[in-house]
Amino acid sequence: MTKLRGDLEPLTGRLAQLALDERGYPVPWFVAWVDRDGRRVPDFRVVDGRKFVQAVKERRCWVCGQELGKWLAFPIGPMCAITRSTSEPPCHLECALWSVRNCPFLVNPSRVRDEHELPPDTEHAPGYGLSRNPGVVCVWLTRTFDVFRVPEGNRGVLITIGDPEQVTWWREGRRATPEEIETSLSGGFPALMEMAKTQGPFAIEELGRQYKRAELLWA
Repeated sequence: MTKLRGDLEPLTGRLAQLALDERGYPVPWFVAWVDRDGRRVPDFRVVDGRKFVQAVKERRCWVCGQELGKWLAFPIGPMCAITRSTSEPPCHLECALWSVRNCPFLVNPSRVRDEHELPPDTEHAPGYGLSRNPGVVCVWLTRTFDVFRVPEGNRGVLITIGDPEQVTWWREGRRATPEEIETSLSGGFPALMEMAKTQGPFAIEELGRQYKRAELLWA
């Protein structure tokens, strides 16, 4: 029987219900299981699209799959904090915090997304996503969210995040410093601005308003 990796924090009650992969990592509820070498295995790079629909309609946690309460936690990058949009539904605060302290991609800023030999039917995130590892993660706590169909870029649905009740910033499994947040922002914002330029003056002006509104979140 596979055991939880020794370098991970103990699983919370909800996360303890998840399966472990052969390395000892818990498999988040949203992860797609694929056929590989005659076995059914989780591919952490691929989202099960059916889970997205279920999570939104039934208000289920993106990480553990159990029902959410009134509080909704979104682990997002700084650019998503500016636009208040994301491709991933919310989760429990305890699931979000465990993830930002233990997920290999989230705790290792130098880790890049592995797109080698992705399943042929894999779809990219809706809209115009940034593939970089931001190095800093924001855990955004709110009570509301909404969905909208993206007008440009990859087809699909994105989520608008409600006003924040609480925001915390994380890097390498610990609280991020103001300098680390600023470094991540300066690395990603130019890409947002380039996207806005392709959409015209209104988009540039709107992005400026979004940035001004978001400044309070890391001040």
